[in-house]
Amino acid sequence: MDASHIGLWQDEYRAVGEALSDPQVLRDPVRLRQASRRHKELQAILAVAERLQGAEADAAAARELLAGATGADRQLVHDELDTAEAAVADLQAQLRALLVPSDPNDGRDVIVEVRGAEGGEEANLFARDLFEMYRRYADRHGLAVEVLSASDSDLSGLDQITFVVRGEDAWRRFKYEGGPHRVQRVPVTESQGRVHTSSATVTVLPQADEVEVAIDPADLRVDVYRSTGPGGQSVNTTDSAVRITHLPTGLVVAMQDEKSQIQNRAKAMQVLRSRLLKLEQDRQAAEQSSQRRSQTGGGGRSEKIRTYNFKENRVTDHRVKLTLHKLDRVLDGDLDELVDALLADERDRQLLQGLDTEADGAVAS
Repeated sequence: MDASHIGLWQDEYRAVGEALSDPQVLRDPVRLRQASRRHKELQAILAVAERLQGAEADAAAARELLAGATGADRQLVHDELDTAEAAVADLQAQLRALLVPSDPNDGRDVIVEVRGAEGGEEANLFARDLFEMYRRYADRHGLAVEVLSASDSDLSGLDQITFVVRGEDAWRRFKYEGGPHRVQRVPVTESQGRVHTSSATVTVLPQADEVEVAIDPADLRVDVYRSTGPGGQSVNTTDSAVRITHLPTGLVVAMQDEKSQIQNRAKAMQVLRSRLLKLEQDRQAAEQSSQRRSQTGGGGRSEKIRTYNFKENRVTDHRVKLTLHKLDRVLDGDLDELVDALLADERDRQLLQGLDTEADGAVAS
């Protein structure tokens, strides 16, 4: 990995910069987001590539001097060469990391759905704990949270809650949370003091722009009905709740939290578009990997991406085999160590894949 492609990156950087001033791009939210993200990526790539180019020039000059150096001068030049070569190796590693393909969903807002799964009311109480954890985590990173719909359970838990997390870093920080989460603790309903195991499922969807997911109105069945559960004036007395069924896929989204049928329909369509986008992305990923599993799995106790053990104040992420004895801080929104480990694991796997591709190319040539 060297800086030989710097001219190509400079050309692309200029082209993307011009695109960002193109009125057609400015009017298209999808193209604007893609161009802005690529412009930022190229800035970082060029900064490192230019430093690498300088370090490679320093190393080449030191090698030339070393060929004719003698005595004490030779050792001095040798030290300079060692320093330059170390800088080259470090900058090559940085450049390789920057050239790892970015996640196409980076920069998107996310829609998060949390549901109690196995464990009855204890699962619903845990679902509320997860929502509060995510709300605090978002606040720590300057991300905004907007609840789209929520259904309370009998003991102040949550049967389900759907919310949007908005901000430039939303997808990057929340994309690993999708899957079954397992809790081990003594439930408030347990009179014998025994530890129970329950679970909640989390689904994370990249928010789709309206122009990205075309939905034919003929493919929708829209049902309206009277809202149920707690609510203010008009919420439970008019047919304001909306259930939208996407007939080709069978996806169903229901919203009832707003007083207005129009508002509930708009929120339901927001979630439906994101589910359809995720469905298409999963379909494309499945073509590349037949072993891909859905985020939520079956929601069973034995299926989990993370375990929260209250007795030992312990949280374990099973994907990266990381255990932290600070569950209280994690539930207070301090998820950085877990998320950063997942980000690093993904980056390492991508870098390894890139090195394997380079090696295959070298053998082929």
